[in-house]
Amino acid sequence: MVQIFVRDNNVEQALKALKKKMQREGTFREMKRRKFYEKPSEKKARQKAEAVRRARKLVRKRLQREGGL
Repeated sequence: MVQIFVRDNNVEQALKALKKKMQREGTFREMKRRKFYEKPSEKKARQKAEAVRRARKLVRKRLQREGGL
């Protein structure tokens, strides 16, 4: 559960913090994804693509740390 406190009656700052937290947790992406029905085959393909993207990112980070590039 996301919880934001409004300090000094500053709602704008609280909204900004809320949006940032929701973005970090992937709430917006999840809402967008659930807007329409996703066929099981599409879901499987999306999950596989996400896994490939994560693996490539991990390899890139590892190479950068080791000074490979």
